Amino acid sequence: MRVAFDTRPVSNPHGVGRYSRCLLASLHDTAGEGDAILETHRPSSFARSRAADVFHSPWMSGAMLHSPCPMVVTIHGLAALKRASEHLRGGLRPRLRQLALQRAAGVIVPTNAVAQDAVEELGIERERITVIAEAADTAMFPRSVAEVENARSLFGLPEEYLVWVGGLQHPDPSRHVAELASAARELPLVLVGSTRPWAHELPNVILTGRVSDEHLAAIYSGAHALVLPSEGEGFGLPAVEALACGTPVAAFDSPALREVLHDRAMLVEPGDMGGLFQAAQSAQRPAPAPPAWTWEDAGRASWKVYERALSASQPVHASVPAKLRRPGARRSGRVERLEPQ
Repeated sequence: MRVAFDTRPVSNPHGVGRYSRCLLASLHDTAGEGDAILETHRPSSFARSRAADVFHSPWMSGAMLHSPCPMVVTIHGLAALKRASEHLRGGLRPRLRQLALQRAAGVIVPTNAVAQDAVEELGIERERITVIAEAADTAMFPRSVAEVENARSLFGLPEEYLVWVGGLQHPDPSRHVAELASAARELPLVLVGSTRPWAHELPNVILTGRVSDEHLAAIYSGAHALVLPSEGEGFGLPAVEALACGTPVAAFDSPALREVLHDRAMLVEPGDMGGLFQAAQSAQRPAPAPPAWTWEDAGRASWKVYERALSASQPVHASVPAKLRRPGARRSGRVERLEPQ
C-alpha cells in the first residue's frame, strides 16, 4: 500500500507540527513489506505505476474536496468551530473544509471527546472515526541538572517557576492566556512558544519564544509545574510532555484531559484561575508517569486505518450534523478506540 502523507505541517512549531513529525517518523518505522509513504500533499502527482492508494492529511486544512484516492484526515480538535462567535474568520472556506471532512473515508481523532464533537458538529458517521492517542516525543524526558541550569541561563529563568507551553501568535479566547498572565500567584510564570507583538504586552511573565525540543525538555524538567488553563483541548499534548519530563500538571477540567490524564493531573473547575495556581504551586514531585502509549503504537494503528479506508467499497456520503437533525432522530454506530485503557 502506498500512502501519500501531507508533510506541509511538519514545519509548524505547534501541536499539529509535533503530531505530523512524530507520526511520519513512526509510519516509516512501522511500515510493512510492500508499504510506502509518499511525502506529498498531491496524491495524483505521480505516474500511474506509483500512484498513491490512500491520502492522509494530518491537519484539517489539508483535506481535499475531491481526493483522487480514499482520504484519511486527522482532526485534532474542534474548539474553534464550537466557539465560532469568538473568532473573526468565516465565509466559504470553513464550509468547504467541513464538506471535505465529511467526504473522508476515515477520520482519526486523539480522544473520544473529539470523536463526539466530530459527530455532532460535522455530521461524520461514527463508523468512520478512529481514536488514536498521541504521545510525548522521545526527546521529552527528565533532563540533567546541568541541562536545566543551561536553559535557565539561556532564557533568563528563575530558580522556581511555573510554565505554560503553546502558541502566542494569535490571541485565543479559549486558552485564557491573558487571564493567566494577570492572575495573582506566588511563583513566576514562563510562557514558551512562538510570539507576536501582542504577547509582549502580557504583564509579569517571562517569554522564551520558540525553543528546541532539547531546551523545551529542560524547561519542563526545571519547572515546578505546568499550568494548562485551556477549555478547548482536544488531547493536551503539553501535559503528556510535562509528565514525561517528571513535571506535575495543573489544568482546567475538560472531557479530553480527563480521558487522557485520568488521575495523573490536578484538574480544577474551568475558569477558576486562583484554584489553578493554588494546585500548581502545591504540586509535589515525583509526577505520575505519562500514559504508556507511544508513537510507534500510533503508527501501527494508523496503518490499520489506511487499510480500512482502502478496502471500503461503498462511497462515502455526507450526513447532516446531529444538532441539525430533526428531534427524535438517532444515529447508530461506534467509535473504534486503538489505545490501551
